[in-house]
Amino acid sequence: MDLKFDSIDGTSQQYRLLLITFGAMAVAGFLATWWVIEKGIWVTGMTNRVPWGLQIVMAVYYIGLSAGSLVISGFYGVFGKLEYKPFARIAVFVAMLFLIAGLLSILTDQGRMARVFVEPFVHFNLQSMFSINPILYIGHILICIVYLWALFTEKKNLTKIVATLAFGWAFCVHTGTGAIFGFGARMLYESPLLPASFVAAAMASGTALMILMIVGLFKIKKRHLDDELIVSLGRFLAICVLVVVYFLIVENAYRAYVVELRHAAVYYLFGGFHSILFWGGLMVVGLFVPMFILFRDRTGKSIKWIVIASILVVFGVLCERYVIVLPGLMHPPELFPGMEITSSVIQEGVAAYRLSFAEILQAIGVFGVVGFLFVLGLRVFKLLPSEARIHT
Repeated sequence: MDLKFDSIDGTSQQYRLLLITFGAMAVAGFLATWWVIEKGIWVTGMTNRVPWGLQIVMAVYYIGLSAGSLVISGFYGVFGKLEYKPFARIAVFVAMLFLIAGLLSILTDQGRMARVFVEPFVHFNLQSMFSINPILYIGHILICIVYLWALFTEKKNLTKIVATLAFGWAFCVHTGTGAIFGFGARMLYESPLLPASFVAAAMASGTALMILMIVGLFKIKKRHLDDELIVSLGRFLAICVLVVVYFLIVENAYRAYVVELRHAAVYYLFGGFHSILFWGGLMVVGLFVPMFILFRDRTGKSIKWIVIASILVVFGVLCERYVIVLPGLMHPPELFPGMEITSSVIQEGVAAYRLSFAEILQAIGVFGVVGFLFVLGLRVFKLLPSEARIHT
């Protein structure tokens, strides 16, 4: 395939305005993080019972988007499908940026930031997923850098080797993230299916995001894009969504079946705001409606409807990340199975959690940093192809 890549001009008023907007978002997030560190994490509304909030939700979400985005590059790099070569560079670049976003979200959630750079490496523990995952995350970023270099220099053999490594590593990254929850001690976390469910949701959200970015960038830059390429990605997205639905059904059927987990299952499915997000945001809006769109012959071949389905999937998986992280912390832990606690200094019952303005600003700031780097990268690196066609 005779394909040329180039960078964007980046001298227009719209481009500068976009950089300024993302820069302002990043500054707002930095100021909010500085204020939280100065005052203490308690100002965000988090407690000893609910020590994770929006930032951890976004961290898990971004890490999933990163792993899922690499799938698109793998079609070319691993499987040699030339029709997906136009998307390979942008997919790897986005995967790297979203992993950085995930790490920034974790960093801004810390009360003592310096420990993030020291503790996981000085006190390494193979029995702790918190100790293993930083190695996976840093390795993922380094592999993406080498992968990008191989794509830029058109080194075919190296591209295939590094792409295969990146593809496998991405699965390990999100399996490891899922294991933080699935291999935990909380009743609504512990499940051997959760890491695989994380990977499935990552592939769905990452594919949906790449569809949106590809269609958007090609339309803005007025470059030719064969509809069949997006239709084929839409078919792949439909399968990913179907797999996510399967895992969700099995997981919750297991919770409802096991007597010890039944109370937690009722709380998870019908216990409050998170249940509304589960049924409305995730199952209906994020999964069932996109499946109806993508599996239907007429809408499944329409670029407009595929874009709508992709938006819904991206939103639905964000809801999925929320209902994984927060309800598991809010539900009371069973400290002594089979026994009743008559007196405790720990807050009993269901704990409360509400999003704080500081957390929202922090999340906006992380998104601003990634948006700024992405827009800047489009100008600095040759990421965009001149066209995207299916060649027989």
